[in-house]
Amino acid sequence: MKNLKIALSLLILICITSCDDFLSEKPDNRTEIDTPDKISELLVSAYPQMSYFDIAETMTDNAYDSGLGQTLLKNQQSYNWEIQTETTNIDTQAYYWDACYAAIAHANKALQAIEELGSPASLNPQKGEALMARAYAHFMLVSLWSKRYNPATAATDLGIPYVTKPETELLTKYKRNTVAEVFDFIQKDIEEGLKNVTNDYKQPKFHFNVNASKAFASRFYLVKGEWDRVIELSNDLGARPVGKLRDFPSYDNLSVEDQKLIYASSDAETNLLIVSANSIVSRSYYSNRFNLSGARYQEFLGASASPYGKAWYYNFYSSNSSITVFLPKFYEYFKYSNVTAGIGDPYVAEVLLSNDEFFLNRIEAHVMKGQIALANDELDYFLSTRAFGYVAADKLTQAKIVAKYPVIADEYTPFYALTPVQTSYIKAIAETRRRDFIHEGMRWFDIKRFNIVVNHESINRPVNVLVKDDNRRALQIPLHASNTGIELNPR
Repeated sequence: MKNLKIALSLLILICITSCDDFLSEKPDNRTEIDTPDKISELLVSAYPQMSYFDIAETMTDNAYDSGLGQTLLKNQQSYNWEIQTETTNIDTQAYYWDACYAAIAHANKALQAIEELGSPASLNPQKGEALMARAYAHFMLVSLWSKRYNPATAATDLGIPYVTKPETELLTKYKRNTVAEVFDFIQKDIEEGLKNVTNDYKQPKFHFNVNASKAFASRFYLVKGEWDRVIELSNDLGARPVGKLRDFPSYDNLSVEDQKLIYASSDAETNLLIVSANSIVSRSYYSNRFNLSGARYQEFLGASASPYGKAWYYNFYSSNSSITVFLPKFYEYFKYSNVTAGIGDPYVAEVLLSNDEFFLNRIEAHVMKGQIALANDELDYFLSTRAFGYVAADKLTQAKIVAKYPVIADEYTPFYALTPVQTSYIKAIAETRRRDFIHEGMRWFDIKRFNIVVNHESINRPVNVLVKDDNRRALQIPLHASNTGIELNPR
C-alpha cells in the first residue's frame, strides 16, 4: 500500500499542474495556446478543481444536527439551505461556482485554439474532451443553482449563464439562460463530445475518457427522462457487470487510511473520472456537527435497511465518541508551498463518475421503460455485491421490493408519472444510491429531481422543513456573481 500511496500522490501532483495562471491575466496578456501539446496541457484544468461534496451532502437527509463537533458557519448555512456568506474558504458555494467557470474558461480557450489551428482531425480527441468538460461544469452549475429540470417549466425557469467563448474582457457580464436553453447547450456539447473522446491518455481516468463520457451522458439523460438513451449508453455494462463494480469486500482487511486511498484509486475498475480537488472534505466529513449522526445512520445503513435483512460490506467508523460515523473515502494530500512555515494547500482525490452510478442509472431506466423483471435482476446483482453473506435464496422479487419500499402518497413526485410498482423500485434504487454515495452529495440531486421533502432537526430550534418545490432547492447565486449583474434566484 505504501507504493500505492506514493503513486496516488504523484498523480495528484500531475493533475494540479496546469495553465491556471492564464486566467488571472488580462486577456491580451495571456500565453498563446497555439500547439497541440499546449491545448492538452490546458485541458488538464478543464475540470472543477474544488469540491461540491460537503455543500450538497449537508443539505440532504443524510445530515443531522448532533449538537457536538465543529460548528462551522458554512455547514450550518448549508444545513439550513441558506446562502453561504463565506467567500474565501474552500468547500464553499462561491468557490465551487468559480471553479466551474474556471474549468469552462479552460475548455473554451482550448476549443478556440483548436479552431484557430484549423480544426484538424488530429485534434478531435482534445475537442471531445473540451466539449465534455464544458458540458459537465455547466451541468453541475445548473443542477445546484437552478430549479430541477421540468420540461413543463424549463423554458421560463432561471438557469445559469452558458459560456461558449473565452472572455475578451477581464470582467465580463453575463445573463442567465433558461434551464431549457442550458440543457439544450449541454446536450449539444455531449453529443458532439461523444463522437470524439478517446482513451489515449497516460492517465485516462483523470480525463473524460470514453466510459466516463458515457457515464456522464447517462446521468444527464436520466434527469431528462430519456430512458432509451440511458440504456443505449450503458449497453457495454450489460446486466451483470462482473468485475466492474466497487469491490467493497476487498476493503475488509485494510486500514482506514488505506481504504481512503484505494477508494479513489485509478486502479479501481469502477472509477471512471477522478479529479484532484482543493478540499478539506477528508477532515470535515467526520468531525462537523451537521453530518451523518451515529445515532441515526442505522436507519438506512443498518441490516434492517437491507431488502435481504443482512449486514452490508460497508466499513463505517466513528469519531467524536460515536457522535458521527463515516465511510473512509477521502485521502488528503497536503502540498506545501512553505514547508518551514507549514503553509500549503490540501488536495483530495474525488471520484466524479463511476460504473456504480452508471449501472444504477441503467437499472432506473429499465424500471421507467416498464422492464421490471430485467431491472429486478440487475438491482439484485448490484445489491448482492454489497450484502454480507448473500446466497441465491436471497434473490430479490417484486414482492420483496414492494414490501420493503412501500408507496407513500406524494413522497416521490418527479415531473413524469410513476406506477405503484415503478415507485417502489425507484425508491429502492434511490436508497441504494443514497447509501453507496454517502458523503459525496449524490443524494441531493435525487432529492431535487424526485422532489423529496427533507426535515432538518436542530438543537433547541424548530424542525426546518424543505417542502416540495421550495425555492431553497436552488442555491442562491453567490454574492460576488450577483454583484456583477447575474439575476438572483427567488426566495
